[in-house]
Amino acid sequence: MNKDIATPIRTKAILEKHGFSFKKSLGQNFLIDPNVLSNIVGHANLSKKVGVIEIGPGIGALTEYIARQAGKVVAYEIDGRLLPVLEDTLSPYENVTVIHQDVLEADLQAMIEKEFAEYDEIVVVANLPYYVTTPIIMKFLLERIPITGMIIMMQKEVADRITATPSTKAYGSLSIAIQYYMDASVAMIVPKTVFVPQPNVESAVLKLTRKEQLPAEVKDEDFLFQVSKGSFVQRRKTILNNLQTSLPDGKAKKDLLLAGLEEANIDPGRRGETLTIEEFAQLSNALYDHFKK
Repeated sequence: MNKDIATPIRTKAILEKHGFSFKKSLGQNFLIDPNVLSNIVGHANLSKKVGVIEIGPGIGALTEYIARQAGKVVAYEIDGRLLPVLEDTLSPYENVTVIHQDVLEADLQAMIEKEFAEYDEIVVVANLPYYVTTPIIMKFLLERIPITGMIIMMQKEVADRITATPSTKAYGSLSIAIQYYMDASVAMIVPKTVFVPQPNVESAVLKLTRKEQLPAEVKDEDFLFQVSKGSFVQRRKTILNNLQTSLPDGKAKKDLLLAGLEEANIDPGRRGETLTIEEFAQLSNALYDHFKK
């Protein structure tokens, strides 16, 4: 068994050997606790039949744990300074491919066809850079990337928002956008002390599993998310007030808004945070023909 990368002493030695310094702008916080890494990978239920996409491998601490259990790992690393480090630390693992690219600009479908053609299942396992967590998740969902799930480390506050239920403070358009496609739960809370450098925020590992069936049929998913986002512009305002402000010509089309709310059986005096995903779906379908441009 190769010596773990993820110990404080080994991490320090690797960083010193390569003269690496952290870039705050890239949200680099490396994990230095083997138990935490083992738990993260445990939640992913990997096997040699599973291919894994990782984002932001850093010096390879999590990559190594994934590589020991998965059939193949493709890791996207934006920081070119880390490529020689990863070549060094991951040299024992032949099933790892590192791609030097911003995952947000990557053609993931093409990569999957090339790298994962023989795998039955693909999952994402990553310690995500916190400043781009939401765009990364949404890219996978909106581009219909054929993954069955994600096990991802993120800021705890964002994990709480993603997993929130209606009528709670954390519930909002992000909860709806992700829960429309995925079942979401917090798998574990991770203390600041297991990172170097230590982040300023609490972290959590989020488990997302693709729903076998979407919660509702909608005419247009983009419009569903437009309506749900618009309903939270000012949380204390009613759904009618918010949609008048957020939808194109909303004020001039108040009658159409009221008719749509009635058709969807939604009281215009309710606040957005009280609506379920199914109610937002009914509402977006009722409003679609009048407001989609």
